[in-house]
Amino acid sequence: MDFSDVSLTALRVFREVAEQGTFTAAAGALGYTQSAVSRQIASLERAAGTALLERRREGVRLTAAGHVVLRRATTVIEEIDTTARELAGLPAQAGTVRVGWFPSAGAVLVTEALTALRRAHPAVTVITREGSTPALVRALRAGSLDLALLACAPPFRPPDTESPPLTLLTLTERSLRLALPATDPLARGDFVDVADLRGRRWIAGPASGEDGLMGVWPGLDERPEIAHTARDWLAKLHLVAAGCGLTTVPASLARAAPPGVRILPVRGGPQERRRLVLAHLPHPLSEPAARVAEALRTAAVEAYAEP
Repeated sequence: MDFSDVSLTALRVFREVAEQGTFTAAAGALGYTQSAVSRQIASLERAAGTALLERRREGVRLTAAGHVVLRRATTVIEEIDTTARELAGLPAQAGTVRVGWFPSAGAVLVTEALTALRRAHPAVTVITREGSTPALVRALRAGSLDLALLACAPPFRPPDTESPPLTLLTLTERSLRLALPATDPLARGDFVDVADLRGRRWIAGPASGEDGLMGVWPGLDERPEIAHTARDWLAKLHLVAAGCGLTTVPASLARAAPPGVRILPVRGGPQERRRLVLAHLPHPLSEPAARVAEALRTAAVEAYAEP
C-alpha cells in the first residue's frame, strides 16, 4: 500500500491517538472500539513502512516518522474540514482560535479575557477546553489547540521534551496563596506564618502525573494530613468555607472565593512561586490568535496582581 492511498479516517484516528496518549482514550473520544483504532493505526504504519508510535506501558509516544505524519495529517484534516464548511455555506473559521487552559484558570482569568475580547474584537471566535498540562501539550502537538495556558511550578522546566520546542510566553509570575476559613484564627491577620501550617488538615487535588498533588503548601517538613481530595476548585473552596481544611490557590482565585473564605499570602521560608505560561507551536501566530494571546496576557496581569 502506497502512503498516498491512506484514508482520511486513518489520519483522524492517528491524530486522536497522538493527542489522547493512549489507544483506549482515543477510542472513547472517537466512539470507536479499541480494536478499530488499532486496525487504523496498523494500516497507517504499513503504508508508512515504519513505526509511527512507540508503545509503552503508560501510553504511546510519537517516533520521528510519527511527528512527520502528524504534522502533515493536521494540515490535511484542517484543509478538508475547511473545504466542507465552505461547500456547506458555513462561515470560514479564519477567526476561530482554540484555547486550552489549566484547572482554575476558568474561574477568573479565561472569563475576563473572553469578555474583553468580545468587546474589542467581536469577530474573533474562541473555543476553549480545560485539561491537565500533559493533555494540553499533546493537543498543541496534534494541532487541535492553537494556544494553551499552563501553570508552572519551580524549577520551571519545559512542558515536554519533544522537538521542535514549544514557544513559551511567560504572562506573569506570582506567589502561591493559602485559602482558609474566615473563622480560623489564622485568618485574622494579613498573612499566615509558614510555621503555623504544621499539623493542619488539607484539601488537595488527586495526584495526576506531572501535575502532582495540588493543594498542600509545598515544602512542609511533615507528612501532610489530607482530609479531602477534589479536582474541582470551587468544591475545594466550599470545603474550606465549611471548615474542613486548608488548600493552596493561585492569586487569581481571590476574586472568585465564596463567602466564608479568606485567601492570604504565606510568610517565612522560601516563597512558592507559580508561573503562568502561554504555549503554542513554534510558528508565528495568526492575527486572531495574537489578539487572543494579548487578551489573556492583559487578564493575567490583572488577575494575578499582588496586593
